[in-house]
Amino acid sequence: MTLSQKKALVTGGSRGIGRGVVERLAAEGADVAFTYREREAEAKEVVAAVEAAGRTAHAIRVDLTEVAEVRRTMLEAHRLLGGLDILVNNAAAAATATRIDAVTEEEFDGAMAVNARAVFFAIQEASRLMNDGGRIINLSTANTVLPVPGVSLHAGSKAAVEQYTRVAAQELGPRGITVNAISPGAVDTELLRANITQEGLELAVRMTPLGRIGEPADIAGVVAFLCGPDGGFVSGQNLRVTGGMV
Repeated sequence: MTLSQKKALVTGGSRGIGRGVVERLAAEGADVAFTYREREAEAKEVVAAVEAAGRTAHAIRVDLTEVAEVRRTMLEAHRLLGGLDILVNNAAAAATATRIDAVTEEEFDGAMAVNARAVFFAIQEASRLMNDGGRIINLSTANTVLPVPGVSLHAGSKAAVEQYTRVAAQELGPRGITVNAISPGAVDTELLRANITQEGLELAVRMTPLGRIGEPADIAGVVAFLCGPDGGFVSGQNLRVTGGMV
């Protein structure tokens, strides 16, 4: 229970890595709010799972492509939880593999709105609302250093997140707030399996020295470390949680 009495907001927390993070933070003693966009039934499942474990959870439906909605969500989470100690920017636009010559303006704007702009303004609001000594964790991707055809848009938007992380760590450090990024490798989620062939999945396993792709719990454990007392002197870093892939 290293996070007892802490108040956490996780964006995109109804499935995949986000759900793993919500459940792990709750298991460590935090009360958690999380966002979702469409899948209300899955969001209710997460709330029920957290409450069954004896913690408090709140699901907030939001469209993160709108800055006003990002700000509203931050304020609502702060009100529901009675404060804010942890922000995990996990929500991301679907990482559809599209080569540069096929990316449309609509696809570009959609990815940047969720992956980069929403993260920036969530950090901005957190800087105003978060208690001193808080934690901000931004999810990036191993593809910022592992370029392959089709990932330019996703990797580019996440590269912006890595830069926000470094600068925010400098700006918020005097208040004892740490800011870090996590760059997962291939993680077994519904989103991954919807956007990768069986051949691609087997290739990801071969590229990973540990001989498997990750699980949401692998990422959630690193988030819990960064949020807890043992991670208190880690800031401005990008932890590559890839099983050794890069």
